Amino acid sequence: MTDGTVAAGVIGVGSMGQNHARVYDELGDTELVGVFDVDDDRAESVADDYGTTARSMDDLLDAADIVSVVVPTQFHYENAKRALESDVHVLVEKPFVEDPDNGRELIDIADERDLALQVGHIERFNPAVRALRDLVDDLDIHAVSTERLGPPVDRAIDDTVVMDLMIHDLDIVLDIVDGAVDSYDAVGTPDCSHANANLAFDSGVTASLTTSRVTQEKVRGLTISAADCRVKVDYIDQNIEIHRSSVPSYIDDESLVRHRHENFVETLAVEQVEPLQSELRSFANAASTGTEPVVDGEQGLRVLKLTKKLDEAARETLDGGARLTSTVD
Repeated sequence: MTDGTVAAGVIGVGSMGQNHARVYDELGDTELVGVFDVDDDRAESVADDYGTTARSMDDLLDAADIVSVVVPTQFHYENAKRALESDVHVLVEKPFVEDPDNGRELIDIADERDLALQVGHIERFNPAVRALRDLVDDLDIHAVSTERLGPPVDRAIDDTVVMDLMIHDLDIVLDIVDGAVDSYDAVGTPDCSHANANLAFDSGVTASLTTSRVTQEKVRGLTISAADCRVKVDYIDQNIEIHRSSVPSYIDDESLVRHRHENFVETLAVEQVEPLQSELRSFANAASTGTEPVVDGEQGLRVLKLTKKLDEAARETLDGGARLTSTVD
């Protein structure tokens, strides 16, 4: 790191990795020093697009201070480990890893070498979610519900809808709700494209999550039911509405008694920013200053473990259609 500029690289430049390359190229405090992909032609094409170099893995790790690991989930561990052991700070896309034990090993390596290890839960950097985080400490939360729905996509996805999509909302719920998860249940469709899950926290809060890749409307939202308000977050439009009710009253108007119950809606002003830009800037800053990433390995591991439990539960419901309820160790 020289003159305040962080040398950045990307391992894996498929559809998401190309966006990481683009943002590193755009940020003023990072320099995109290279990309690597097992597909040489793809690496060369992306490098040409952003005025950088397609490198071998070893050359990239020699040149970079930080790297994004944006490869299929089954290759997260080996690529992240190789980067960390080369003393390079790592952002690894979600899900963190396949095996939680491997995630623990990566956390230990990063700690031993004093390196930043961030997990790419991008919704944490959605401006609406960041504004919500400023609100939740003042809310007496009773329940949370989320919806992450959309039509089928035109690319192959190896992960189930729970591991691919619901994991985003689980990360947000775990971040905003106090306490540990006491119990959960989940149900899914045979093709693993639609799933519902319910959580009960030891603090008394409940959460309900719905995720789908077969819904003909794109929805990304979260709702909090609190003691004195209802908060609605739209991730797509990046806005927040707070619904409050007045005290019910009765009006005597020329001998007619009428009931009145008004509802007030407050819309919060949220600065429109690309979440990936905020995420990568935050990661680069954590690496250069030695501060903890917003979503560190411990948080990534916690949500991974719960997501895997829910994914397993959703699959088990297919045997006879019984709904599974379990406790969390």
